[in-house]
Amino acid sequence: MGPAGPTGPVMSREEADRALERLDAEHEAVESSLLALQDHAGRRLLEGAQLSGVTAHRWAQAEAAITLLWNGFETYSRTLESARELRARRRWPSRDDLTELTRLLRGTLTVSGGLTGVAAGAQGMSLTEGPRLAQELTLGQLVERMNEWYAQALDVVAAADSVWSALPARIDLLAAELQRVRSLAHSVGVRPGEHPAGDDLERTTAELTALRAEVVADPLAFWASTGGSSAPGGGRPDTTRYDAAARALEEVRREIDAVLTVRQDAEQRLMKLRDLLTRADRTLAEARSARGEVLAKIAASEVPAVSGPPTVLQEQLATAAEYRRHAQWHRLSPLLESLERRAEDELERARAQLSAVTAPLAVRAELRGRLDAYKAKVAQHGMAEDRMLIERYDVARRMLWSAPCDLRAAEDAVLRYQQAAREVLVPGQRQTGAETQ
Repeated sequence: MGPAGPTGPVMSREEADRALERLDAEHEAVESSLLALQDHAGRRLLEGAQLSGVTAHRWAQAEAAITLLWNGFETYSRTLESARELRARRRWPSRDDLTELTRLLRGTLTVSGGLTGVAAGAQGMSLTEGPRLAQELTLGQLVERMNEWYAQALDVVAAADSVWSALPARIDLLAAELQRVRSLAHSVGVRPGEHPAGDDLERTTAELTALRAEVVADPLAFWASTGGSSAPGGGRPDTTRYDAAARALEEVRREIDAVLTVRQDAEQRLMKLRDLLTRADRTLAEARSARGEVLAKIAASEVPAVSGPPTVLQEQLATAAEYRRHAQWHRLSPLLESLERRAEDELERARAQLSAVTAPLAVRAELRGRLDAYKAKVAQHGMAEDRMLIERYDVARRMLWSAPCDLRAAEDAVLRYQQAAREVLVPGQRQTGAETQ
């Protein structure tokens, strides 16, 4: 190794050639990165956008870093070109040539800054520092610094491009779906101020409009960084607000679909409701008629009163028909659901009243059947002419077939006939325990 020059030991020819080869490769890599950054779609979008917030601040830093990057690259290129020309003069460079090569390749260079604040590494210009017009760096230090400036600028450009690629298009698609749902909502009368789903649509519309404007103006506010980097591998677009708007729209869409189903099935459901209420009215009418019959035919019996037809339900049914005629589907939907439940309950109530009213007639019919069954049994055993049985049968029959019928007295008469029949039948037949009970 030769004697020391102004910047240290003078490089040998082999050392100078190796250094030039390495610096040429680094120059090519930096140039490729610069050109890629220059052509990056995100950078072009950032340059033409009206930015605000976090993105405006960080893009100002990134632009300063890009300016430093180009200034540094120009200085690097000039110095490397001078070294190439010097080395190309002679196959065997002189001592002075090697001294100059050493100065160019290992010495410090003046890199112009001229900016108030830039994003740089800890050893370079800093955003918190005041203006610095120049920096003294070796070629190796300059390459490191350019890599830092490039990474800082690329972080901003790539993150903004990632957000712009992901969110605005999705917001536009969701907005188009929102317009479709809004059109359907208006067709079924779901409007703001008249239906909660209409209010939800208005809120979602306003949110999507605001969200898109914010994403376009400040994309980095919607970047969820991980690992301290904004690059695509170090984060992802934050879709929290978009996802919430999508869920709100989906809930409204389900509500509208339910109302549309009501519009499609309204006439059939109204017909079924009319049928249910008609059947309930007929059952109540039958119960009232049966009550009169019971009061006339059955004595000493408590017969419950029968209520009138459900006028409230009929009025609500008329209201539902009006809603259908005027296409007020959002009002018809909850009314139909309520009416369907209450109409089923009304029919069951009418049936219960009919059963309660006709219970005494059912008891009389059961007693008549029991009396005739025992008479037939007596006749089968040849005891039909027994005087006591004939008398008791006639007493029970007169009570059961006379009006009004005293059910308690008639039941006692039937029981006496049964008892007499069993007493008469025992000597003439071997009966089981079940038959004698």
